[in-house]
Amino acid sequence: MITAKPLSGKVAVVAGATRGTGRGIACMLGEAGATVYCTGRSTRGSQRPQGEAESPFELAYRPETIEETADLVTKHGGRGIAVRVDHTVEPQVQALFERVQVEQGRLDILVNDVWGGDALTEWGKPFWELDLDKGFRMLGQAVNSHILTSRYGAPLMIKQGSGLIVEITDGDGYVYRGNFFYDLVKTTVIRIAFTMAEELSERQVMALAVTPGFLRSEAMLEHFGVTEANWREGAKTDPDFIASETPYFAGRAVAALAADPQVANKSGRVFSSWALAREYGFTDIDGARPDWGKYFEKKYGPQRMADEGFYAYWKGGVLMND
Repeated sequence: MITAKPLSGKVAVVAGATRGTGRGIACMLGEAGATVYCTGRSTRGSQRPQGEAESPFELAYRPETIEETADLVTKHGGRGIAVRVDHTVEPQVQALFERVQVEQGRLDILVNDVWGGDALTEWGKPFWELDLDKGFRMLGQAVNSHILTSRYGAPLMIKQGSGLIVEITDGDGYVYRGNFFYDLVKTTVIRIAFTMAEELSERQVMALAVTPGFLRSEAMLEHFGVTEANWREGAKTDPDFIASETPYFAGRAVAALAADPQVANKSGRVFSSWALAREYGFTDIDGARPDWGKYFEKKYGPQRMADEGFYAYWKGGVLMND
Protein backbone atom coordinates (compact mmCIF):
# COMPACT_ATOMS: atom_id res chain seq x y z
CA MET A 1 0.00 0.00 0.00
CA ILE A 2 1.41 3.38 -1.00
CA THR A 3 1.23 5.63 2.06
CA ALA A 4 4.05 8.10 1.30
CA LYS A 5 4.96 9.79 -1.98
CA PRO A 6 7.79 7.66 -3.35
CA LEU A 7 7.59 9.27 -6.78
CA SER A 8 7.99 12.87 -5.64
CA GLY A 9 10.27 14.66 -8.06
CA LYS A 10 9.66 12.05 -10.77
CA VAL A 11 8.25 12.92 -14.18
CA ALA A 12 5.88 10.67 -16.12
CA VAL A 13 4.18 10.65 -19.49
CA VAL A 14 1.02 8.58 -19.78
CA ALA A 15 0.16 8.20 -23.45
CA GLY A 16 -3.55 7.53 -23.74
CA ALA A 17 -4.54 9.02 -20.39
CA THR A 18 -7.99 10.22 -21.37
CA ARG A 19 -9.97 7.38 -19.83
CA GLY A 20 -9.89 3.80 -18.60
CA THR A 21 -6.59 2.27 -17.57
CA GLY A 22 -4.58 5.25 -18.78
CA ARG A 23 -6.52 7.64 -16.58
CA GLY A 24 -6.22 5.31 -13.60
CA ILE A 25 -2.46 5.02 -14.05
CA ALA A 26 -2.00 8.77 -14.41
CA CYS A 27 -3.98 9.40 -11.23
CA MET A 28 -2.11 6.85 -9.16
CA LEU A 29 1.26 8.10 -10.35
CA GLY A 30 0.00 11.44 -9.10
CA GLU A 31 -1.00 9.84 -5.80
CA ALA A 32 2.61 8.69 -5.47
CA GLY A 33 3.78 12.29 -6.01
CA ALA A 34 4.77 12.37 -9.69
CA THR A 35 4.36 15.13 -12.25
CA VAL A 36 2.29 13.49 -14.99
CA TYR A 37 1.88 14.60 -18.59
CA CYS A 38 -1.56 13.29 -19.58
CA THR A 39 -1.80 12.91 -23.35
CA GLY A 40 -4.55 11.96 -25.74
CA ARG A 41 -6.79 13.40 -28.41
CA SER A 42 -9.92 14.30 -26.44
CA THR A 43 -9.88 17.82 -25.06
CA ARG A 44 -12.55 20.06 -23.59
CA GLY A 45 -14.74 21.26 -26.40
CA SER A 46 -13.18 18.76 -28.78
CA GLN A 47 -14.01 15.21 -27.72
CA ARG A 48 -12.44 12.70 -30.06
CA PRO A 49 -14.91 10.59 -32.05
CA GLN A 50 -14.32 6.89 -31.54
CA GLY A 51 -16.04 5.92 -34.76
CA GLU A 52 -19.47 4.51 -35.26
CA ALA A 53 -20.69 2.43 -32.36
CA GLU A 54 -19.93 -1.21 -33.12
CA SER A 55 -20.18 -2.78 -29.69
CA PRO A 56 -23.00 -2.75 -27.15
CA PHE A 57 -21.29 -0.31 -24.79
CA GLU A 58 -19.52 2.13 -27.11
CA LEU A 59 -20.85 5.53 -28.06
CA ALA A 60 -19.70 7.53 -31.04
CA TYR A 61 -18.25 10.07 -28.60
CA ARG A 62 -16.89 9.63 -25.11
CA PRO A 63 -17.14 12.59 -22.71
CA GLU A 64 -13.81 12.13 -20.92
CA THR A 65 -10.96 14.56 -21.63
CA ILE A 66 -7.27 14.83 -20.88
CA GLU A 67 -7.89 18.03 -18.93
CA GLU A 68 -10.19 16.12 -16.58
CA THR A 69 -7.48 13.51 -16.12
CA ALA A 70 -4.85 16.14 -15.38
CA ASP A 71 -7.15 17.73 -12.80
CA LEU A 72 -7.65 14.33 -11.16
CA VAL A 73 -3.89 13.75 -11.06
CA THR A 74 -3.49 17.01 -9.17
CA LYS A 75 -6.41 16.17 -6.89
CA HIS A 76 -4.73 12.89 -5.99
CA GLY A 77 -1.58 14.68 -4.90
CA GLY A 78 0.58 14.99 -8.00
CA ARG A 79 0.83 17.57 -10.73
CA GLY A 80 -1.20 16.90 -13.85
CA ILE A 81 -0.38 18.49 -17.20
CA ALA A 82 -2.70 17.92 -20.15
CA VAL A 83 -1.16 17.88 -23.63
CA ARG A 84 -3.12 17.07 -26.75
CA VAL A 85 -1.15 14.55 -28.78
CA ASP A 86 -2.07 12.18 -31.58
CA HIS A 87 0.48 9.45 -30.95
CA THR A 88 0.29 8.28 -34.57
CA VAL A 89 1.63 11.64 -35.78
CA GLU A 90 5.41 11.81 -35.46
CA PRO A 91 5.86 15.62 -35.22
CA GLN A 92 3.33 15.77 -32.37
CA VAL A 93 5.08 12.98 -30.46
CA GLN A 94 8.49 14.57 -31.00
CA ALA A 95 7.16 17.94 -29.84
CA LEU A 96 5.75 16.35 -26.68
CA PHE A 97 9.09 15.01 -25.52
CA GLU A 98 10.91 18.17 -26.51
CA ARG A 99 8.48 20.01 -24.25
CA VAL A 100 9.06 17.56 -21.40
CA GLN A 101 12.82 18.00 -21.78
CA VAL A 102 12.56 21.80 -21.73
CA GLU A 103 10.07 22.00 -18.85
CA GLN A 104 11.33 19.17 -16.64
CA GLY A 105 14.79 18.22 -17.85
CA ARG A 106 14.03 14.54 -17.26
CA LEU A 107 11.64 11.66 -17.88
CA ASP A 108 11.35 8.83 -15.38
CA ILE A 109 8.24 6.91 -16.40
CA LEU A 110 6.63 6.39 -19.80
CA VAL A 111 3.34 4.49 -20.02
CA ASN A 112 2.06 3.40 -23.44
CA ASP A 113 -1.70 2.91 -23.20
CA VAL A 114 -2.87 4.24 -26.56
CA TRP A 115 -5.63 1.96 -27.88
CA GLY A 116 -8.70 3.33 -29.70
CA GLY A 117 -9.53 -0.04 -31.27
CA ASP A 118 -12.94 -0.83 -29.78
CA ALA A 119 -14.86 0.32 -32.84
CA LEU A 120 -12.42 -1.49 -35.12
CA THR A 121 -12.63 -4.94 -33.50
CA GLU A 122 -14.92 -7.36 -35.35
CA TRP A 123 -15.69 -10.05 -32.80
CA GLY A 124 -16.85 -13.42 -34.05
CA LYS A 125 -15.20 -13.29 -37.48
CA PRO A 126 -12.20 -15.37 -38.64
CA PHE A 127 -9.24 -13.45 -40.05
CA TRP A 128 -10.13 -14.18 -43.68
CA GLU A 129 -13.45 -12.37 -43.27
CA LEU A 130 -12.18 -9.32 -41.41
CA ASP A 131 -12.19 -5.79 -42.79
CA LEU A 132 -8.48 -5.27 -43.50
CA ASP A 133 -8.73 -1.51 -43.37
CA LYS A 134 -10.07 -1.68 -39.83
CA GLY A 135 -7.43 -4.21 -38.82
CA PHE A 136 -4.53 -2.20 -40.22
CA ARG A 137 -5.92 0.96 -38.63
CA MET A 138 -5.97 -0.86 -35.30
CA LEU A 139 -2.33 -1.84 -35.71
CA GLY A 140 -1.46 1.76 -36.54
CA GLN A 141 -3.32 3.16 -33.56
CA ALA A 142 -2.33 0.59 -30.95
CA VAL A 143 1.08 -0.74 -32.06
CA ASN A 144 2.75 1.87 -34.27
CA SER A 145 1.80 4.58 -31.77
CA HIS A 146 3.56 2.73 -28.96
CA ILE A 147 6.71 2.30 -31.02
CA LEU A 148 6.69 5.94 -32.06
CA THR A 149 6.16 7.16 -28.51
CA SER A 150 8.97 5.05 -27.08
CA ARG A 151 11.24 6.07 -29.95
CA TYR A 152 11.11 9.69 -28.76
CA GLY A 153 10.70 9.07 -25.04
CA ALA A 154 13.51 6.59 -24.48
CA PRO A 155 16.37 8.97 -25.41
CA LEU A 156 15.48 11.22 -22.46
CA MET A 157 15.83 8.24 -20.14
CA ILE A 158 19.01 7.00 -21.80
CA LYS A 159 20.54 10.45 -21.37
CA GLN A 160 19.92 10.41 -17.60
CA GLY A 161 20.74 6.72 -17.20
CA SER A 162 17.44 5.65 -15.64
CA GLY A 163 13.77 5.17 -16.41
CA LEU A 164 10.86 2.77 -16.79
CA ILE A 165 8.72 2.14 -19.87
CA VAL A 166 5.41 0.33 -19.29
CA GLU A 167 3.35 -1.24 -22.05
CA ILE A 168 -0.32 -1.76 -21.19
CA THR A 169 -1.73 -4.94 -22.67
CA ASP A 170 -4.52 -7.47 -22.23
CA GLY A 171 -3.30 -10.68 -20.63
CA ASP A 172 -0.05 -12.08 -19.36
CA GLY A 173 0.18 -15.08 -21.70
CA TYR A 174 0.17 -16.08 -25.34
CA VAL A 175 -3.37 -17.44 -25.60
CA TYR A 176 -5.93 -16.61 -28.27
CA ARG A 177 -7.73 -13.37 -27.46
CA GLY A 178 -10.81 -13.82 -29.62
CA ASN A 179 -9.97 -11.75 -32.70
CA PHE A 180 -7.00 -11.87 -35.07
CA PHE A 181 -6.05 -8.19 -35.00
CA TYR A 182 -6.91 -7.70 -31.34
CA ASP A 183 -4.75 -10.69 -30.45
CA LEU A 184 -1.94 -9.38 -32.62
CA VAL A 185 -2.02 -5.96 -30.93
CA LYS A 186 -2.08 -7.21 -27.35
CA THR A 187 0.64 -9.81 -27.81
CA THR A 188 2.77 -7.46 -29.88
CA VAL A 189 2.96 -4.82 -27.16
CA ILE A 190 4.21 -7.50 -24.76
CA ARG A 191 6.91 -8.33 -27.29
CA ILE A 192 7.69 -4.63 -27.67
CA ALA A 193 8.38 -4.46 -23.93
CA PHE A 194 10.65 -7.51 -24.18
CA THR A 195 12.68 -6.24 -27.12
CA MET A 196 13.02 -2.74 -25.67
CA ALA A 197 14.23 -4.28 -22.41
CA GLU A 198 16.89 -6.22 -24.29
CA GLU A 199 18.19 -3.16 -26.09
CA LEU A 200 18.00 -0.91 -23.04
CA SER A 201 19.49 -3.37 -20.56
CA GLU A 202 22.96 -1.80 -20.52
CA ARG A 203 21.55 1.72 -20.20
CA GLN A 204 19.73 1.29 -16.85
CA VAL A 205 16.35 1.81 -18.49
CA MET A 206 13.70 -0.86 -17.92
CA ALA A 207 10.72 -1.93 -19.99
CA LEU A 208 7.87 -4.27 -19.06
CA ALA A 209 4.17 -4.88 -19.69
CA VAL A 210 1.17 -4.76 -17.34
CA THR A 211 -2.35 -6.12 -17.78
CA PRO A 212 -5.46 -5.24 -15.78
CA GLY A 213 -8.18 -7.79 -15.08
CA PHE A 214 -11.93 -7.32 -15.56
CA LEU A 215 -11.82 -3.55 -15.75
CA ARG A 216 -14.55 -1.35 -14.27
CA SER A 217 -13.92 1.43 -16.75
CA GLU A 218 -16.23 4.29 -17.63
CA ALA A 219 -17.46 2.35 -20.66
CA MET A 220 -18.13 -0.81 -18.67
CA LEU A 221 -20.02 1.04 -15.94
CA GLU A 222 -22.10 2.61 -18.66
CA HIS A 223 -22.67 -0.76 -20.31
CA PHE A 224 -24.05 -2.24 -17.10
CA GLY A 225 -26.08 0.87 -16.31
CA VAL A 226 -24.35 1.48 -12.99
CA THR A 227 -21.97 3.95 -11.38
CA GLU A 228 -18.93 3.37 -9.21
CA ALA A 229 -21.18 3.96 -6.19
CA ASN A 230 -23.48 1.01 -7.00
CA TRP A 231 -21.29 -1.03 -9.35
CA ARG A 232 -22.12 -4.34 -7.64
CA GLU A 233 -25.58 -4.11 -9.17
CA GLY A 234 -23.88 -4.94 -12.47
CA ALA A 235 -23.24 -8.45 -11.17
CA LYS A 236 -26.97 -9.10 -11.53
CA THR A 237 -26.42 -8.87 -15.28
CA ASP A 238 -23.05 -10.61 -15.31
CA PRO A 239 -22.00 -12.41 -12.11
CA ASP A 240 -18.33 -12.14 -13.07
CA PHE A 241 -18.53 -8.37 -12.72
CA ILE A 242 -18.22 -8.89 -8.98
CA ALA A 243 -14.51 -9.62 -9.51
CA SER A 244 -13.89 -6.42 -11.47
CA GLU A 245 -11.32 -3.78 -10.61
CA THR A 246 -11.18 -0.04 -11.10
CA PRO A 247 -8.59 1.52 -13.44
CA TYR A 248 -6.83 2.77 -10.30
CA PHE A 249 -5.84 -0.80 -9.40
CA ALA A 250 -3.58 -1.09 -12.44
CA GLY A 251 -2.52 2.47 -11.67
CA ARG A 252 -1.25 1.47 -8.26
CA ALA A 253 0.47 -1.51 -9.86
CA VAL A 254 2.42 0.79 -12.18
CA ALA A 255 3.19 3.21 -9.34
CA ALA A 256 4.50 0.32 -7.22
CA LEU A 257 6.72 -0.84 -10.05
CA ALA A 258 8.04 2.67 -10.65
CA ALA A 259 8.90 3.02 -6.97
CA ASP A 260 10.59 -0.38 -6.70
CA PRO A 261 14.40 0.00 -6.59
CA GLN A 262 14.66 -3.62 -7.77
CA VAL A 263 12.38 -3.20 -10.79
CA ALA A 264 15.29 -4.14 -13.07
CA ASN A 265 14.62 -7.74 -12.05
CA LYS A 266 11.25 -7.49 -13.78
CA SER A 267 12.41 -5.86 -17.01
CA GLY A 268 11.30 -7.61 -20.19
CA ARG A 269 8.40 -9.46 -18.57
CA VAL A 270 4.61 -9.07 -18.33
CA PHE A 271 2.70 -8.77 -15.05
CA SER A 272 -0.94 -8.73 -13.98
CA SER A 273 -2.45 -6.15 -11.66
CA TRP A 274 -3.64 -8.84 -9.26
CA ALA A 275 -0.27 -10.61 -9.02
CA LEU A 276 1.48 -7.30 -8.39
CA ALA A 277 -1.06 -6.51 -5.66
CA ARG A 278 -0.15 -9.78 -3.94
CA GLU A 279 3.54 -8.88 -4.17
CA TYR A 280 3.45 -5.20 -3.24
CA GLY A 281 0.43 -5.24 -0.93
CA PHE A 282 -1.58 -2.39 -2.47
CA THR A 283 -5.36 -2.32 -2.73
CA ASP A 284 -7.85 -0.86 -5.15
CA ILE A 285 -8.97 2.68 -4.44
CA ASP A 286 -12.03 1.39 -2.58
CA GLY A 287 -9.87 -0.69 -0.25
CA ALA A 288 -10.66 -4.01 -1.94
CA ARG A 289 -8.06 -6.33 -3.41
CA PRO A 290 -9.64 -7.92 -6.49
CA ASP A 291 -7.91 -10.98 -7.92
CA TRP A 292 -9.22 -11.77 -11.37
CA GLY A 293 -6.82 -14.68 -11.86
CA LYS A 294 -7.79 -16.44 -8.65
CA TYR A 295 -11.49 -15.78 -9.28
CA PHE A 296 -11.39 -17.14 -12.81
CA GLU A 297 -9.50 -20.29 -11.85
CA LYS A 298 -11.80 -21.00 -8.91
CA LYS A 299 -14.98 -20.53 -10.93
CA TYR A 300 -14.00 -22.02 -14.27
CA GLY A 301 -11.24 -24.42 -13.30
CA PRO A 302 -7.52 -24.67 -14.04
CA GLN A 303 -8.07 -26.48 -17.35
CA ARG A 304 -10.17 -23.73 -18.86
CA MET A 305 -7.70 -21.21 -17.51
CA ALA A 306 -4.92 -23.11 -19.27
CA ASP A 307 -6.90 -23.53 -22.48
CA GLU A 308 -8.44 -20.07 -22.76
CA GLY A 309 -6.56 -18.00 -20.25
CA PHE A 310 -8.07 -15.34 -18.01
CA TYR A 311 -6.60 -12.86 -20.40
CA ALA A 312 -8.90 -11.52 -23.06
CA TYR A 313 -12.29 -12.09 -21.51
CA TRP A 314 -15.27 -11.09 -23.56
CA LYS A 315 -18.97 -11.81 -23.81
CA GLY A 316 -20.98 -10.95 -26.87
CA GLY A 317 -18.42 -8.51 -28.17
CA VAL A 318 -18.02 -6.70 -24.87
CA LEU A 319 -14.38 -6.67 -23.87
CA MET A 320 -13.91 -6.67 -20.15
CA ASN A 321 -10.60 -4.88 -19.74
CA ASP A 322 -10.79 -1.83 -22.00
